[in-house]
Amino acid sequence: MVAAPRSTYSCVWGWVVSIDLLALVGAMLTIATPLVWAGIGEVVVERTGILNLGIEGTMYLGAFIGFLAALRTGSPWLGLLAAVVSGVVAGLAMALLTVTLGLNQHVSGLGLTLFLIAVCEFTFRLLYAGERPTLEQKFHTLLPGVAVLNQHWLTYVAFLVLAPAAWWVLRSTGMGYRLHAVGENFEAADVAGISVAATRYVALMVGSALMTVGGAFLTLAVLGSYTLDIINGRGWVCIALVIFAQWRVWPTVFGALIFAVTDALQLQLAITTAFGSIPRELMLALPYLAVITALAVWGRKVRYPGSYLRAYRRG
Repeated sequence: MVAAPRSTYSCVWGWVVSIDLLALVGAMLTIATPLVWAGIGEVVVERTGILNLGIEGTMYLGAFIGFLAALRTGSPWLGLLAAVVSGVVAGLAMALLTVTLGLNQHVSGLGLTLFLIAVCEFTFRLLYAGERPTLEQKFHTLLPGVAVLNQHWLTYVAFLVLAPAAWWVLRSTGMGYRLHAVGENFEAADVAGISVAATRYVALMVGSALMTVGGAFLTLAVLGSYTLDIINGRGWVCIALVIFAQWRVWPTVFGALIFAVTDALQLQLAITTAFGSIPRELMLALPYLAVITALAVWGRKVRYPGSYLRAYRRG
């Protein structure tokens, strides 16, 4: 076996020791934040047995409506509120298609995603053709000067409030039990007096609102502007993370951190001369390849909820 040249080892080792771990962790938390918001929202929805493929479009909607409202009012807080309201409306639309009309969940979700993305992009081009508007006021980071702790307040809420609260609600409250009962066996839940339709409606509205917060985080906190590829597949990543996590909150958060640290690493790899010969496209694909690999390895052993992808017709 031919040994690798010492120059290769030196380049790789030089890159490893040059990593700023604090900056890497800080970037990881920022990148993971929209995935945590949207991923937990998808957990809430899928606990009732509904696969919401409209998550990508819902995140687009939150990013666009939040940006548009903040741009017109000058307040990122009103932008965030508008994004949450738009998420509730998107959840109602998905509920109408899948719960009331009982349409195929794959078709409904993909149709909703395509519709919402098309509406957002068309409206943006119509209002700002050839322009790149930016927000005068956006959410700023806290504790400047400290790489790890210098995060937006939505990041702190995602990890310190949302994740523990969602875990507790789904595990230890009556609402969590109802979501689980509907997702596992909606016939038995109906017999026990639980309204399957109402439970799924509430889950879709709450879950979609969380998804729009994840999208709005990118425009109202990170970028301060809106681009046509702003979500860039994060919704699809969240679906994979939720399945990988088997519809549990903390494994979903852990999966989001794995994706985020891989994404942060590829950004450092891209500017390192030791890896200059690696195509940029491959660097960009690394975090997505990590998610696909994890899903392919562990996803085969997943036990899906009993009511998964099934529409309920009483009687």
